[in-house]
Amino acid sequence: MNPRAGLLRVAVALGVVTLAPAVTRAAPPHVLYVVVDDLGWMDLRCQGNDKLNTPHLDALAKQGVRFTSAYAASPVCSPTRAALITGLAPARLRITQHGKDGPAFWPAKRALQPPAAEHVLPLKAVTVAERLKDVGYATGFFGKWHLSGDRDPKDPNTGGPDFWPEHQGFDVNVGGCGFGGPPSYFDPYRVPNIKPRKKGEYLEDRLADEAIAFMQANKKKPMFVCLWTYNVHYPFEAPDDLIAKYKGKEGPGLKNPTYAAQVEATDRAVGKVLDELDRLGIADNTLVVFTSDNGGWDGATDNRPLRSGKGDLYEGGLRVPLIVRWPGVAGKGTTSDTPVTSADLPATILDAAGAKLGRDEALDGVSLRPLLQGKKLERDALYFHYPHFAWHKGNKPGGAVRAGPHKLIRRYEDNALELYDLTSDIGEKKNLAADKPELAAKLDGQLMRWLKDTGAQMPTAAK
Repeated sequence: MNPRAGLLRVAVALGVVTLAPAVTRAAPPHVLYVVVDDLGWMDLRCQGNDKLNTPHLDALAKQGVRFTSAYAASPVCSPTRAALITGLAPARLRITQHGKDGPAFWPAKRALQPPAAEHVLPLKAVTVAERLKDVGYATGFFGKWHLSGDRDPKDPNTGGPDFWPEHQGFDVNVGGCGFGGPPSYFDPYRVPNIKPRKKGEYLEDRLADEAIAFMQANKKKPMFVCLWTYNVHYPFEAPDDLIAKYKGKEGPGLKNPTYAAQVEATDRAVGKVLDELDRLGIADNTLVVFTSDNGGWDGATDNRPLRSGKGDLYEGGLRVPLIVRWPGVAGKGTTSDTPVTSADLPATILDAAGAKLGRDEALDGVSLRPLLQGKKLERDALYFHYPHFAWHKGNKPGGAVRAGPHKLIRRYEDNALELYDLTSDIGEKKNLAADKPELAAKLDGQLMRWLKDTGAQMPTAAK
């Protein structure tokens, strides 16, 4: 088999787990899948930031399980989004950057040439929406997609509208296109597939209304609703009344009043959709998943006690909020510190829906059902691969592995190793690689085997 042709449907990597056979259910659960763009680990009150107002998400956490060691599959958005919708690692998909890489991303002096990464999810990739549609689900997408790129006039297979959500298993798509951020958060948004409705209306309120209309129209069949907000990404815009609440309160936990207002506006929009589940009488049969696509951009938010932010392999770039409410399965108001990743969420959703994979198919993620039920998850490590420079910061391309309390980072430029004990040093201040060389070598070996098994594209010497 050609490895490129089969990589999207067949995964044979270390740690890959095939989904268990479906459990017969009279009524498959609805799924509300909420992904916020660039929301940092400390950007919710329930995560410990008392400067922000997130009452609806705080309430959701009390109704389900809040994961305190949840990781985005990548420190930037598109690779994580690919993992969130397929269950495959960005390295395997070869979607490791959020756009066409090039000089705009590179520092003036560099020793490495990043690989030519994909930034468009190919149609042969099998999405969660396609799998759920096959078992009778109505599928709706509302918000930011950023997996279709921009079409090259010389090559129509490079991206564009033919790669939008409606071509990846979704019955309805409002807002999903190649944009990484909206031209405006206020109507008219100038997003190609959101028609103007009411001048000055805030985008996240509009997306919530669209999701609610979809739920009202399809409530008699199982639904898969993706509310993937454009917030809290640039441009920094929010309703004036919310911004006013935060002005003059800058300090630890709050860098930018407009950003804080965007967080609250997002909470408000998600709250409207959660309230509609109650109004429709389907909340008790709805799996709700809430997370972010990467760590917070530290130019706008305070990620402390985590180090760095979006675009970096330190915890600030990778660790994200994750809340799962699954009535009858997940405990209420509980937390889990077991490390989990974006690729686990598709596996969990498919498990809930009773959707089977093909005989030769597997995912890089695993179902979180055991953790939600208070049991252990049998897995040795999580892996990350970001062989690029981030446009907004002086990061160093590298890979990382999280195993137990330890995290190792390998820097591809000089093969330097960084080892941290996250239980005692969540801020990654003390590099233990020299103190624990055997452990560092062991984890480095695991990482290198995973990179090989996934067919990860590696950087080369700069020309």
